[in-house]
Amino acid sequence: MAASTRDSARQLTVAAAALIAIGGAVVGSGEVGGTPVSEAAGGALAADATFVAPGGPAFVIWSVLYAGFVALAVWQLLPAQRMNRRLQRTGWLVALSLLLNAIWLAAIQLGWLTASVGIIVALLATLAVIFGRCVQTRPRSATEAVLLDGVMGLYLGWVAVATIANTAAAASAGGAGDLVLGAQVWAIVVLSAAAVIGVTLAVFSGGRLGVSLAIVWGLAWIGYARLETAPESTAVAGAAFAAALVVALGTVLARFGVGRRRALRLAT
Repeated sequence: MAASTRDSARQLTVAAAALIAIGGAVVGSGEVGGTPVSEAAGGALAADATFVAPGGPAFVIWSVLYAGFVALAVWQLLPAQRMNRRLQRTGWLVALSLLLNAIWLAAIQLGWLTASVGIIVALLATLAVIFGRCVQTRPRSATEAVLLDGVMGLYLGWVAVATIANTAAAASAGGAGDLVLGAQVWAIVVLSAAAVIGVTLAVFSGGRLGVSLAIVWGLAWIGYARLETAPESTAVAGAAFAAALVVALGTVLARFGVGRRRALRLAT
């Protein structure tokens, strides 16, 4: 397959995957024949299902993400982006991430909670590779920075939090929620790990905002939910808010410290 044909196929595949993702979201919202995610799978992913479930308003981030997916799909279709080296390195993976999102929604609709964990972990791994490839080179324009790096970073950050919630939901539904230490202790352990992961991503990327904003957003809503919604836990809420603060501070330090040095190295 000639390079130009391969690039055109990539562009069309990303656009088609975005349409499939949007279609999956419409069904997953309950608007067209489906069951809202919070009610599907026996309500395992509802805000009151586990100690690490984000509060309901947290999920408005999906509106931003889907708008970003559409904008990215349209922008990358432009002839000027056909030979874009960064899209050549990430485009097929972007398409895969969108398809995995739709597959995850289908699994939840079918009540396949355990399978959904494997799917979301695969999605998280795919997004991590995309993020790593984006960090390796600088965007050529502000538009590229927002639509590729920004949208995919936000996607990665939110899916990182969603993976925690999804795994906890599957464990709880399977009767393994306590696991010796107790659900609250495990929630605090997992939230601490999320803070470490968030800071690591911030340092690795030089303080890129998209991924950190999504992680902070998700962690803060977990904290809020534990204060306002059963199962209530001041300890878990405090851990979630502390984790969000750690990620935010780590991002600021990385952006203006480690991040600046990394930018200088990339520029030379």
